[in-house]
Amino acid sequence: MNNHSWPPQFADHALAVLVSGGLDSAVMLAEATRHYPAVHPLYVRTGSAWDEIELGHLQRFLKAIACDVLKPLHTFRFPVEDIYGQHWSITGKDVPDENSPDEAVFLPGRNLILLSKALIWCHLRDIPAVAMAPLEANPFPDATPEFYAEMSGVVNRAVGGNVSVITPYRVISKVEVIRRGAGLPLGFTFSCIRPVNGAHCGHCNKCAERQHAFAEAGVNDPTEYASK
Repeated sequence: MNNHSWPPQFADHALAVLVSGGLDSAVMLAEATRHYPAVHPLYVRTGSAWDEIELGHLQRFLKAIACDVLKPLHTFRFPVEDIYGQHWSITGKDVPDENSPDEAVFLPGRNLILLSKALIWCHLRDIPAVAMAPLEANPFPDATPEFYAEMSGVVNRAVGGNVSVITPYRVISKVEVIRRGAGLPLGFTFSCIRPVNGAHCGHCNKCAERQHAFAEAGVNDPTEYASK
């Protein structure tokens, strides 16, 4: 793992990492522990249909990569049922399948929701940056450099702070993430949006993306799928 994508100005400071338990943020979190003196994993519970299962996978992943640099997981609550209503991410019904375009899995305002509490939490603890893991192919409007700069700017103005959002993986693909995660317990990561009995369903949009990435990377897929 190299350090070309980690901003050097924060190297001597603690870093917060918004981690979902998926491949991208989990690998980024593990990599961050090699570059920062303290790394604080942050998870946001939004009330999505996969929250409990995703969080369980994340806790197993954190236990597997435990080290002195990695600090205890901090969990925020930001329920969105009152905003999303009967959205598939809440109900688990009519979930985008493997034939759906990437746009079908857009969760409106997700990064705004994730960052709002995280930026304030960092400000109150003098942590100068929080990392997220959007990739180069991310098509959504809340995953652009402009969004991250403006979002942090608004929160910083509101609290008199100076916390940055960094996106070390914004120029790489999921295939590269898997290769960078060689040796990590990738089987503990979780990407599914329609879990079945605690496992990846094997047929939703995110499961298909995961399977294709492992195949293209030439890496054995350790994921437990309910069916494939």
